Amino acid sequence: MSAGRYAPSPTGELHLGNLRTAVLAWLFARSTGRRFLLRFEDLDQSRVRPGYAEQQAADLAALGLTFDGVPLVQSTRQERYAEALTALLPYTFECFCTRREIAEAVSAPHGMPGRYPGTCRDLTEAERAMRRQRRAPAIRLRGGGTETATDLLHGTITGEVDDVVLRRNDGGTAYQLAVVVDDADTGVDQVVRGDDLLDATPAQARIARLLGVAVPTYAHVPLALNADGVRLAKRDGAVTLSTLARHGIGAAEVLTMIAASLDLARSGEVVTPEVLLGRFEVSRLPREPWLITPVPHQAG
Repeated sequence: MSAGRYAPSPTGELHLGNLRTAVLAWLFARSTGRRFLLRFEDLDQSRVRPGYAEQQAADLAALGLTFDGVPLVQSTRQERYAEALTALLPYTFECFCTRREIAEAVSAPHGMPGRYPGTCRDLTEAERAMRRQRRAPAIRLRGGGTETATDLLHGTITGEVDDVVLRRNDGGTAYQLAVVVDDADTGVDQVVRGDDLLDATPAQARIARLLGVAVPTYAHVPLALNADGVRLAKRDGAVTLSTLARHGIGAAEVLTMIAASLDLARSGEVVTPEVLLGRFEVSRLPREPWLITPVPHQAG
């Protein structure tokens, strides 16, 4: 059975932008009769903090969002990712570049900002053997060409496929591989996420096709921005459920704020996710970012 999902990283509390995306993902899934799944993307264990997965789940429940089944946790699926990587090896190459080397290459006069410069793409076996003595390689997808996917807000997405990392040089699975494998294994065929990930879609579509699985339908939704037009962050003030609660703003009021930003409720109106579901129409969703002025931090 098909499904949608919400997939936070348990590295901190969810802020208003995260919660808005979760509400949208729930509405997209439930309005189309899909299951709705929760997944914790905790591959980067250096950033994961104990207790945040549980708090994120509690915050989502406080808004009235319901999920099907038990949450999937990426860190428990390394064997599955290794199996998928083995299948992709004919379409990959070893990369020995450091982050600094890549940054310097893409910032050079003829570099391509945001894209891997191809430094290790065509090394000979002798050159790779020499580099392995100094540094363990990452495994990159051998990109090139374009891929196309369907987006419910942006229409047809066609973009160049970058040489994205599939396995880091420390042996850990990279996000680009894990997300495709997880979606395919759990029946996720609708992906709702922030539009900052729009550029990741072509490479993920390529990985899906190489693995012989369907490419999901996407909905890349606008982000929440602060008063300066910058992506919302916790440092902007009271933007999480716990900090807003200290200002006397409860979860029900936060849901109303989110619904009002989507033109699904009036300011101050009491709503539930089920009420919003009855009003939800993709064609009427705002296409601009949500500009908000968070409640400032309390002194002391």
